[in-house]
Amino acid sequence: MSGLDRRRFNTLLAGLGLSSASSGFAVTSKPETLQLSRNGWMPNNEHLPVLLYRGVISAAGADPAARFEAAFLRNGWPPQWRNGVYDFHHYHSTAHEVLGFAGGEAHLMLGGENGHEITIRAGDVAVLPTGTGHCKLSASPDFLVVGAYPPEQNWDICRSAPPEEASQRMKRLPFPKSDPVDGTSGALLQLWRPA
Repeated sequence: MSGLDRRRFNTLLAGLGLSSASSGFAVTSKPETLQLSRNGWMPNNEHLPVLLYRGVISAAGADPAARFEAAFLRNGWPPQWRNGVYDFHHYHSTAHEVLGFAGGEAHLMLGGENGHEITIRAGDVAVLPTGTGHCKLSASPDFLVVGAYPPEQNWDICRSAPPEEASQRMKRLPFPKSDPVDGTSGALLQLWRPA
């Protein structure tokens, strides 16, 4: 698809209250990346960057969370919950995580205390590799998040430094087979490489 055709396509979808990611068409999105290193007790992931997709799924309409769930499921990341983000620093040692922001906006801290503060808005998506610290600092009353994980990965909640067993588990955790936003043509497959 040429640049002009893609712009017309995206304009048409926007008029329908959709985005390219929610359409089912293979239109690739370019995420912001954030590389985090160990920060105090927070392990983070020195080898895999956080991916931040801005405004890639429409949050308009009666049930925007359903569009996130459908996109994640279509792209091989089964959704597991709708809620918010915990207001305490934590990470997951058993799963990579995608957060789809279906409503409102929030300020999050990534990487542990004194980490990297980001503002997210409805329509954004964050892909967090295993070990990535995250915490909600503040949020609007309508803040809503859809959480999803690669198949056969079940999340845990860790609030202290990982023991050796957890550190080894995070190093061995399988890579997802697709990007939760753009499927097999997505940026995750190019940006997440074995160490």
